[in-house]
Amino acid sequence: MKRTVFFLADHTGITVEAMGRSLLSQFEGFEYETVHWPFIDTLEKARRVAERINQTTMESKEKPIVFTTLVDPRIRDYFKNLDVPVMDFFESFTTRLEAELQIPSSHALGRFHTTDNNRAYDQRIHAVNFAMNNDDGAITKNYTTSDLILVGVSRSGKTPTCLFLGLQHSVLAANYPLTEDDLQSDLLPKTLIPYREKLYGLTIDPHQLQRIRQERRPDKRYSSLEQCKMEVKLAEQLFKHYKIPYLDTTSMSIEEISARLLQHIHRAAVAGS
Repeated sequence: MKRTVFFLADHTGITVEAMGRSLLSQFEGFEYETVHWPFIDTLEKARRVAERINQTTMESKEKPIVFTTLVDPRIRDYFKNLDVPVMDFFESFTTRLEAELQIPSSHALGRFHTTDNNRAYDQRIHAVNFAMNNDDGAITKNYTTSDLILVGVSRSGKTPTCLFLGLQHSVLAANYPLTEDDLQSDLLPKTLIPYREKLYGLTIDPHQLQRIRQERRPDKRYSSLEQCKMEVKLAEQLFKHYKIPYLDTTSMSIEEISARLLQHIHRAAVAGS
């Protein structure tokens, strides 16, 4: 039976989910369903969440697992009284940091996601807009200012990766889809030739690609296994011929793909300095 995992936060809940899922990924075979409950910033809201947790315990006969990043000590203490395992990220580390830094915590809600650092916030928004405006090769005039240009066959993960790199890391990432005409020519598209140093390829297992394409355009030549195999094979040949670094995204999350790309950008910057 699947366990229920609660992600509780006093703001968006993005942080607690990322940390909780990272920990749970270490336990192979553990299946769970999630409940996300953000913006728990009053005791009344905490009471309603606690009722839901208790109800889940009674219905499933299994104690749910609770991950929290709740800053307010009163709200944190409220959940300590529940008969469920509570993984409290703030309590686990804040006290130790206060002792080490000799500075009291401000206990300010949602501090991680505030726009106090306006320059960093503006850079992320600009990078997200850049990714959207330079998606799928529709506009190529901005490639000169890009940090990275992802190339690959359709549905290999280019667009979500560009958006994640922009939102989380302020990377100016564009992407260019390799069409069947591009692949059949065995030549790098002329548009990309001036930017070869910025190119990075994404590839994917043809069977996985077929599954993704079937959801978008089922029973079309575009989503046939034969077409997927052909496109992936030719794309990888193109990467190798032009010495374009590339990554197999088949079993990788967007976070993992982005981490590898950030390493590549860093190495390229060091080499060019």
